[in-house]
Amino acid sequence: MAAKQIQYEKTQALIADGDRALELIGRAIRMAGYRNINTSTVSSKKVDTKQFILVEKKSGYRGSDFLKTHHGLSGQADLDCIGNTMTSDRTKHQMAYQGFLVERQAGIPKGAKVNGGSLICQSLDRQGRIQNTTLMNGVNTLNIEEMDSSHAARSGEQKLYRIRLQMTDGRSLNVDLERTFATRNLL
Repeated sequence: MAAKQIQYEKTQALIADGDRALELIGRAIRMAGYRNINTSTVSSKKVDTKQFILVEKKSGYRGSDFLKTHHGLSGQADLDCIGNTMTSDRTKHQMAYQGFLVERQAGIPKGAKVNGGSLICQSLDRQGRIQNTTLMNGVNTLNIEEMDSSHAARSGEQKLYRIRLQMTDGRSLNVDLERTFATRNLL
């Protein structure tokens, strides 16, 4: 009975961490391509939406995908994926950046059992350089799939992305989580 309770609590902790990660990734997808009309210097020009959201397939730990997003500042209290307030000094060319990838866990002694990989959040520091911050450990894979991209590109609709995240305790538990997010600003 105690073993079942421990397994249940570990499963719930993995689900909570995974849900938090999916919400952060979803927020980045929804913000991708946002341009403040009051500060945008390219508002009248046709902009290539491919520069605002990019998925690099199988470029991370265990074949995980890498998501990169760019967006403008809203003039409100914008936060990056680790909770830093985004200001103009945390941008490049007036565009904020967020990235999500899975890397091998750092700081693991040789011979120790690896508990999956680490979900890394990339954002810009105050000098506009990319900084990597570990959001959580215990991530087996992160898969990002663009859905119906040919239909959305032709009709000018939002793009949909299916995010699959597999969390693990490194032993017997593997929890698969999946959500679909739509862009809001790439029209």
